[in-house]
Amino acid sequence: MAKASASVNRYKALIERIFFEHWAEGITEFEFAREEIIQNAADLDIALPRNLGDIPYSFRYRIPLPDAIIGTQPPGREWIIEGAGRSRYRFKLVPTTRITPRADLVRIAIPDATPELIRAYALDDEQALLAIVRYNRLIDTFLGLTTYSLQNHLRTTVKGIGQIEIDELYIGLDTRGCHYVIPVQAKGGKDQIGVVQTTQDIRFVEQKFPGMQCRAIAAQFMEGGIVALFELTLQGDEVKVVEERHYQLVPADKLDPDAIRNYRTD
Repeated sequence: MAKASASVNRYKALIERIFFEHWAEGITEFEFAREEIIQNAADLDIALPRNLGDIPYSFRYRIPLPDAIIGTQPPGREWIIEGAGRSRYRFKLVPTTRITPRADLVRIAIPDATPELIRAYALDDEQALLAIVRYNRLIDTFLGLTTYSLQNHLRTTVKGIGQIEIDELYIGLDTRGCHYVIPVQAKGGKDQIGVVQTTQDIRFVEQKFPGMQCRAIAAQFMEGGIVALFELTLQGDEVKVVEERHYQLVPADKLDPDAIRNYRTD
């Protein structure tokens, strides 16, 4: 725990210094290079991680920005860090977005098809969540498509963004034979669903699969192992929720016959 706290503190010191080297009142976006991380670490006598990209990645998905940076945010807007090309990043002010599972949404019971062996050896929340979604065909159920997992942890590059990683990529087919590309982001623990990964997933599909429809999905664990699925889209700089469903995996003998009938007639 102490080691993790030390990493957070040095990451915050570095990103805060880089931010204020560029920012001035009225500036809404600016870029910085990975080399600046190295130079500022040397100036501050801070030991760097082997993977320099872990520093901006942490602030994009895991930990909040330093209070001094947050204090420059106008009401209703927040700073994000996005890729800006090879070894470059961009601070950008965007409308504040917080996508969290709704507390008032019905839970849909699904017979649990997850192999026990997979549950036993899942290495982390993200891996477990992706496996649960895949083995229970939750993407099919959620979107009403027949889908197939094409690749997980796909590392690639997107023009204007740089290197990205897609948690899992599906290809889908509807009843009319139309094909869909479905990037899935999995969020476990304290990771947040945000504009950065959603944007890069959609831009990837636009560039690599031109002419095909993108259905961007986010999956998140809720309390009690419930899986929340969101279909997301972009409106300007904002991430919007198209659809949200919550799935509770249960043994087949625990399914509620009345609920099954009600689902069928909805």
